[in-house]
Amino acid sequence: MNFLKKNLFYLVATAILLVVWLVPSVRVKLNTLFFPIATVEEAITLNDADYNIQLKGMNVPDANLKDFKGKKLVLLNFWGTWCAPCREEWPTIQKLHDSKKDKVDFVLIAMQDKEEAVKKFLQENNYTVPVYMAESPVTANVLPKAFPTTFLLDKNGRILLKEDASKDWNTKSVHDMIDAMAK
Repeated sequence: MNFLKKNLFYLVATAILLVVWLVPSVRVKLNTLFFPIATVEEAITLNDADYNIQLKGMNVPDANLKDFKGKKLVLLNFWGTWCAPCREEWPTIQKLHDSKKDKVDFVLIAMQDKEEAVKKFLQENNYTVPVYMAESPVTANVLPKAFPTTFLLDKNGRILLKEDASKDWNTKSVHDMIDAMAK
């Protein structure tokens, strides 16, 4: 009993370390929680073909995704009006856009949607974030497998962050990351 009292802290710490080491899902969760940015050495960089997406503007002029390369960070989001999680994250994207549009180009691409539905959604909610519809194919490197899917790209096209689910984009950690990466 005396041994347990003297070594309780070390036993608990050892048990926690064993759980983290032996249970991959715990390790992944902790890594995501404390290190949300992709490691620069392991990050994927989009090539010119990935950037060559002709975009029809819904609330902005038409463009091509390659027009945004080399200028600022790019928040590239694939969403749809039919997607409940996409609609859920929209207010946070709008707030992020309002405060960071000087450091980030926002490119939200409505997928599997109708122009009228997209325009109506933007108008009803007074959203001003630039929204487009892809008029040319999207390469496999960026084609989403789930909606919403969001990429944060640096000026050279390196993927700094990829999120395959709804997220609160107006958090201190996102703002801090953008401030750090936009330098």
